[in-house]
Amino acid sequence: MEKLKYDVIVVGAGHAGCEAAAAAANLGVKTLLITMNLQTIAQMSCNPAVGGIAKGQIVREIDALGGYMGIVTDKTAIQFKMLNQSKGPAMWSPRAQSDRMRFAEEWRLTLESISNLDMYQEMVTELVVVDNVVKGVKTQLGVEFLADAVILTNGTFLNGQIHIGDKSYGGGRAGEAASKGITEALIKLGFESGRMKTGTPPRVDVRSLDFSKMTEQPGDEFPQKFSYSNQTAVLKKQRSCYMTYTSNEVHDLLREGFDRSPLFTGTISGVGPRYCPSIEDKIDRFASKERHLLFIEPEGWDTIEVYVNGFSTSLPFDIQDKALRMVPGFEQVKFLRYGYAIEYDYFPPTQLLNTLETKLVANLYFAGQINGTTGYEEAAAQGIMAGINAALKVKNEDPFVLKRDEAYIGVLIDDLITKGTEEPYRMFTSRAEYRTLLRQDNADIRLTPKAYALGLASEERMNRVIEKNQKVAKLIEFIQESSISPYFINPILEAKDSAPISQSMKMFKIAARPQLSFDDIKTFPGVSEFISKHELDEEMLNQVDIYIKYSGYIDKEKNNADKLNRLENIKIPKSFDYNKVKNISIEARQKLIKIQPETISQASRISGVSPSDISVLLVYMGR
Repeated sequence: MEKLKYDVIVVGAGHAGCEAAAAAANLGVKTLLITMNLQTIAQMSCNPAVGGIAKGQIVREIDALGGYMGIVTDKTAIQFKMLNQSKGPAMWSPRAQSDRMRFAEEWRLTLESISNLDMYQEMVTELVVVDNVVKGVKTQLGVEFLADAVILTNGTFLNGQIHIGDKSYGGGRAGEAASKGITEALIKLGFESGRMKTGTPPRVDVRSLDFSKMTEQPGDEFPQKFSYSNQTAVLKKQRSCYMTYTSNEVHDLLREGFDRSPLFTGTISGVGPRYCPSIEDKIDRFASKERHLLFIEPEGWDTIEVYVNGFSTSLPFDIQDKALRMVPGFEQVKFLRYGYAIEYDYFPPTQLLNTLETKLVANLYFAGQINGTTGYEEAAAQGIMAGINAALKVKNEDPFVLKRDEAYIGVLIDDLITKGTEEPYRMFTSRAEYRTLLRQDNADIRLTPKAYALGLASEERMNRVIEKNQKVAKLIEFIQESSISPYFINPILEAKDSAPISQSMKMFKIAARPQLSFDDIKTFPGVSEFISKHELDEEMLNQVDIYIKYSGYIDKEKNNADKLNRLENIKIPKSFDYNKVKNISIEARQKLIKIQPETISQASRISGVSPSDISVLLVYMGR
């Protein structure tokens, strides 16, 4: 049989694999996506939702870079909410419930519409590596595909093991086989591996629930959308989620199964996600809490299946059944699927470059849970970056790397390759030191020009960003240069319990007062007329409002980022010998040798490397 040759091969068709394959193919390279099951492409293995705190920002960044997660979510959404609106705009995070079956279907159809992209169903069991350069893959049937670059996005499938109470069996997801061979091949090549664990709650029949005993959680009255493109529209109708609580009685019933729980019997060795613990972990760690919140999330427009968010568990099925019936609204519950835990192999991401290419094997890239992350959004972000960089390398073009002040995606990848992770990594706004710059509302302004330069954003999309920038700047300039009289503004200020003024002042200074809303600013002389004349939409007005209120913070973060970026420009030669640097700590030397940072800035972010160590390095480098 003739060996088929591709530019890029992507192994695994989860959220990372789909974005990786789409990005590579859209950059003009011949791409093959290999998956164990073509019917489960982009499967939502856990909750039927996209976005959330910091995750929503990532989805908008993926969209601005020309990815598809935002578009697919908008097309299949059943509810939209903007979280954290009571806080500052750096914390606002979009989140959508999706129709789980339609989400996977839409991704499949999207991939099938992309030229340069082929798909193939089978298990990859081996890598073809010659002189530490990847050359292709081999499948379980012995079929060999050659490629100039390979991206591994294996999710929870690498030697996956599913646990329900004292029952345990191999699997990468409920009803699907685990992937064998790749871990062993990578270890032979010298890679370090580890085990992680995640879990999922039961799915139940919506017809067996009593929602009159729960609290309704509707979507936003005026929903927005994820994608900046004009391919999608806002929701016209939405489905509600519901909220209920566990109780001490529920906790006592759950404790009856602790002696059969793989979490407590030692059956599970992998480390689970700190910020999304199982229900048994919650009641063990937080024994004083009398109840825990559960969200009941519909899995689609028409299906009877609902997701019990907050009840992730690996307890025996009889305990799950007995305990959940004690939750208000669940007295007559019918299970469709029991909750389970899954253990899987991962590879510490300090073994990667900032392009997500491995240090040990050239042209081999890792993306998603193989790098120790958790979450669809974190996986998709790595996928699009790995796909872009694999394609660029094949084309002999410069790599594409996002800095920490440019995107949450930059923070995510830098954290992984610099600090590593010993537990499933999840993105939070608190991980980003420049979160006022990295808002969900300005991802298009930050990243669409970069996507356009790469060839992933259309000219029409780029022109819309330029138009948005120009209109926003003009309105800000108008407000900065126009004055307002005490006669006009004082009644408004007094009504808002804000100090009156004694002489005319620039509108901008008054508008920046926290007591005034943008609706108040619209009443300032000439503002509404300016908005109407220049046709500013709500998205543009939101940008103006944020800049007026937070310009001081924004400018401060930009200055701080500029200072640190000077260190980002100081490259550390690959041949640099840290053993010759006598005046740094032993821990710093060990960490620097292991991680091999590419810049002084990256070195400064390694745990155990102190500012004095950085000063010594700068001296040795003639700085």
